[in-house]
Amino acid sequence: MPDFRLPYGKTHLAFSLPDAWAPELIAPRDVPGAVDPLAEVGAALDAAPLTRFFEDGGGRVPSSVVGRPSSVVRPPSSVAIAVNDKTRPVPHHLLLPPLLRKLEEAGVTPEQITLIIATGTHAPMPADEFGLVIPAEILRRYPVISHDCDAADLVHLGKTQRGVEVRANHRYMEADLRIVVGNIEPHQFMGWSGGVKSAAVGLTARETINANHALMTEPGSELGHYDDNPARQEVEEIGRLLGIGYALNAILNEHKEIVHALADDPVTVMRKGIPLARGICQVEVAAAFDLLIISPGGHPKDINLYQAQKALGHATLVMKPGGTVILAAACPEGTGSPGYDRFMADPAMTSYEAVLARYKREGYRLGPHKAWQIARDASRVRLIILTEMPADLARRLLLNPAGGMEEALAVASRDLPPQPHVGIMPIANATIPALR
Repeated sequence: MPDFRLPYGKTHLAFSLPDAWAPELIAPRDVPGAVDPLAEVGAALDAAPLTRFFEDGGGRVPSSVVGRPSSVVRPPSSVAIAVNDKTRPVPHHLLLPPLLRKLEEAGVTPEQITLIIATGTHAPMPADEFGLVIPAEILRRYPVISHDCDAADLVHLGKTQRGVEVRANHRYMEADLRIVVGNIEPHQFMGWSGGVKSAAVGLTARETINANHALMTEPGSELGHYDDNPARQEVEEIGRLLGIGYALNAILNEHKEIVHALADDPVTVMRKGIPLARGICQVEVAAAFDLLIISPGGHPKDINLYQAQKALGHATLVMKPGGTVILAAACPEGTGSPGYDRFMADPAMTSYEAVLARYKREGYRLGPHKAWQIARDASRVRLIILTEMPADLARRLLLNPAGGMEEALAVASRDLPPQPHVGIMPIANATIPALR
């Protein structure tokens, strides 16, 4: 019986499968990380010099000065950089030092640069947790704050074409130059993370994020879609209202190593980055599966159920109706969503059908939307979860917990055909499975 390992929290789960199952591996291409990731980031920054994006008297630098030495261009008096929170595996220790060095070389002092942790609707990060995201040497030299989507001082920027009112972090909007830092990776309904999303979602008001995420049920709001994705294209519109000038994004391999770094205006970064990311993340399979054994990819992708659910959403794209998904997700922080907890605490939420019916009645709300996503996918397959969450909580969330992989496989085996099509998806959050 061949042995396998799945990422699980900060460790792995080891298990064996029968030889006859011949499981198929569905994972991103095993591409090597950059030999010198700092040099890779530096080269991206050199290819799109920051001085091209400095403003001159309130407007973009005239074409007549582009390409001249940076001393010709007046540096901004303030810069704000949106960085992702602890739920995203962004290699800030590799992306931020070269970016900050370039800003200082261009005449911007550390005191003029504010790093803002883009929490979206997550709880603001306390200062004693900033070190989980920002390297210590940067914390010592630069102002760092956390976003609060419910703050009273968010700035009103107008409405999108769909009528969504956009309010954003006032410290970010007060800066002369606004920058985003993040990863380009698959997103189950936004199509792709990256570009303006770190700020357009990460630094806006709860109501703005809610209204945008309500588009997740629209046709085209799907994994791997960009230009025809209504949720993503509204994020692009929000980004334009925020006036985001510069993006530094990384594309990672399965070991969370930088393969590519891209820097430029956010749209250019996405146009260049999506084909590169797709070439790594998209995997074609010949037929749908009877059984998939999946992991979001370990910490921080399974830090809570809010993040880990994405693995289930990706896996069910290539599942046979009624097949079984075994999801290994540690979730040491529980669901990660008080709104989701409250929704599922309703004694009437005893089935996926009840969840879907209530969601249809009440409409989109952030938090309950996660219950809808799980019910949508788990109603098509049989879901079994391996998790650190208390078993009572997992059962209340309709996740069907098992005591270990052996127990989960025993349950799954009862309904498998004589020659089952079995797959293992170890980094499901970063994998786009597609039927050939």
